[in-house]
Amino acid sequence: MKFLLITDLHQHKSAIDWINEEIEKNKVDFVIHLGDVTDMGTCKDAVSLLSAIKSKVYVIPGNCDPRDMPEKISDVAVNMHGKRTTIEGMELVGMGGGNPSPFGTPFELSEDELYNGLKPISSEGMILMTHAPSYGILDEIPGGIHVGSKGIRKIVDEYSPILAMSGHIHEAIGCKVIDGTTFVNPGPAKDGYSAVVTIVDGKVDVKMLCHESFFW
Repeated sequence: MKFLLITDLHQHKSAIDWINEEIEKNKVDFVIHLGDVTDMGTCKDAVSLLSAIKSKVYVIPGNCDPRDMPEKISDVAVNMHGKRTTIEGMELVGMGGGNPSPFGTPFELSEDELYNGLKPISSEGMILMTHAPSYGILDEIPGGIHVGSKGIRKIVDEYSPILAMSGHIHEAIGCKVIDGTTFVNPGPAKDGYSAVVTIVDGKVDVKMLCHESFFW
């Protein structure tokens, strides 16, 4: 399978053009969107943005998305919040929302909610899509403070996904392999960042991208 990975669009409609360019150029099978489709926006905003992407989209809500977004986007995208599906024989598991923060954004979940939401749908070697990162991995904010989810990290430690994708922390762009799991934060789509992920025979390849229009 081959897909375009995006996150943290934050309602920047202008990014849709380059997203569609990357879909066409890289000949991807589908798109995975890790949340923050909107920026404290409405479900109508989310539907408008997701419907403009010229591909099948698997999506979870971010902490800045409305609480009812998962149920309202089903006509234009595949809701993966608290869901599991099988693609080419591999399990794709999703959980949106952010872990608790000082900012009180619309879609925050407790660590227990994140862990207990993922536990029944998780499986060994799955592909994991979350908005919040695992604690200690691609979760540093300026000052070197780790703000990731301990609930998600516990799931990762228990089930060893082959791929764990997250966004949320705009500064923590990167890709690293730890204990056989490939972790990736493609960076915020609002700033032109994305990644192309290819999985063949259980082997993960990640190509990090920044669209040329964002180079100065």
